[in-house]
Amino acid sequence: MSQDLWSQNYDATCRLTQEIAENTHERNRQQRTGGNPAKLNMTLRASLQKLKQNVAQLRENLMRDAAQRHIMQAEADRRQNLVDDLSTREKRLNAFFKGDITEAEQSRSTLMTENRAGPTVNPWVVNETEETRGLSFGEIRQQQQQIVEAQDAGLDALAAVISRQKQMGREIGNELDEHNEIIDDITQLVDKTDSRIKNETHKVKLVENKSASCGMLVVIVLLLIAIIVVAVWPTG
Repeated sequence: MSQDLWSQNYDATCRLTQEIAENTHERNRQQRTGGNPAKLNMTLRASLQKLKQNVAQLRENLMRDAAQRHIMQAEADRRQNLVDDLSTREKRLNAFFKGDITEAEQSRSTLMTENRAGPTVNPWVVNETEETRGLSFGEIRQQQQQIVEAQDAGLDALAAVISRQKQMGREIGNELDEHNEIIDDITQLVDKTDSRIKNETHKVKLVENKSASCGMLVVIVLLLIAIIVVAVWPTG
């Protein structure tokens, strides 16, 4: 499978750093031998400006891809390390061009060997895991896409579970509302029944009082009748 656009731009930028390093060495050689490096200086200035733009573009595209979840966090971190390395090379090449770094053998070896392998080297070898070892860029991207899809499926399942729990919560809430309404109805019925019982009890007490009063009157009347009868009854 072919590389993605970011990887292609990264490889092109790596080749540009190697080209700048080689042209800078050639410029310095011409200066030492009395040649005219004016043309190389113009080329180097343009190349260094292009390198700076390329590194900034790689960083911007990486931030966008990471924010839009086009790549996994692990790969975003890996690419960030690559961009940081390119940024360091860009600063060193600028210093080398300006003469701030000498052409000591160690510096020359470092600058010339950073990208000597060219595009055939897999730039993802930094902290490469067993799962991705030996895979091409397209295969790594496909593997990561599958991981993203699996995570999305897990999130969808979790969302479905949460939705069901939410629905169950609403149903329980509705049942509680119905139970509360029933309890309110029972409370109102109890209050009405208690009021009726009080009213009936009051009526019974009134009847009992009236019954007691009537009984007293009957007794009094009977006593009067008995007294009258005794008074008018002829004595033998």
